[in-house]
Amino acid sequence: MSESYSNIFESYYLETREGLFFAAKGLVQPDDRIIAILRYVPDPQGDRSRNGQSYRRYYHFVEQEQLLKSTYPQYLTFDPYAQTTLQSVPKHHIRRVYDPALRLQEISRQADRDPVETDTLAFARLLQAESGVDLSYLGVSGSLLINLHTPESDLDMTVHGEQNCFRVHRALKRLLSDGVHPDLKPFDSKGFEKLYQERVADTRMDYSDFLASEKDKAFQGTFRGRTFFIRFLKDPVQVGEHYGDYSYKPLGKAGIHATVIGASEAIFTPCRYQLSGVHFKQGTAVQPLSEIVSFRGRFCEQAQAGDTISAFGTLEQVQARDGRTWYRLLLGSHPEDIMLSRR
Repeated sequence: MSESYSNIFESYYLETREGLFFAAKGLVQPDDRIIAILRYVPDPQGDRSRNGQSYRRYYHFVEQEQLLKSTYPQYLTFDPYAQTTLQSVPKHHIRRVYDPALRLQEISRQADRDPVETDTLAFARLLQAESGVDLSYLGVSGSLLINLHTPESDLDMTVHGEQNCFRVHRALKRLLSDGVHPDLKPFDSKGFEKLYQERVADTRMDYSDFLASEKDKAFQGTFRGRTFFIRFLKDPVQVGEHYGDYSYKPLGKAGIHATVIGASEAIFTPCRYQLSGVHFKQGTAVQPLSEIVSFRGRFCEQAQAGDTISAFGTLEQVQARDGRTWYRLLLGSHPEDIMLSRR
């Protein structure tokens, strides 16, 4: 596993000195810490185990932040550019870094693999064969990355590099649409119902709206009966941004209607949608509100160019170092955040 702390981004995992596991978020990081969210905590009553230690998974923001506030406040830091308190790991608290691409390479070299590792490698090789993207640009995240998976674990995959992402995404859409591969399938009704139950606590919406939003997404489905989720990631160098280039001032919650005029970054984490014709339903009306952004994978592929959308999230003023100012709607910070589209 990687020991370098200078190139950690979305989908990497961090192990702290106390044995906590955090998942890195975003592609742009501060010099002294890594913005990341708590995922696993040592707990004698936990249902995951590794090296004789039991762990509990923390699913939801509320329970994560309650634990951090009460027991590990060093992992909550006020961010001067986001102007809010974020979960993050100071670099001097990192015990170990887990790299998704290196973990997949490790699995490919293993002589003995458990069923989850076997299915993961088979899925990665299918993506490689159908897209032409080298295996070195694919990775695994989630519990398998840190050896806390169970026999029922999902397949959490990553693709790195902008053009690699587009190629894998096109291949997935084709395979899922044609239905030619016996192991690869879109969700059926039971799969969508399970996904809804997993997400509704953090993103509250009616099941009919959820189904309409999720049914055509290519980055999720099943492979050999296991749920898969693929996170498409630009390389940080492709973003062309350094921490502090932009500052974000929260202006409260807002609800809007708008038209999506650009969705070229809809598959990526973070995802972005360019807007026009914005009409405010709730909150303070500001102009120009030009984009919706989310760091949560569930808002990827939520709309296409030309769609009419309604959305509710946190309104932010964006200030660039060069003096430019605009507004965006950030989704995913609260359970009430939502984005619905009509075609």
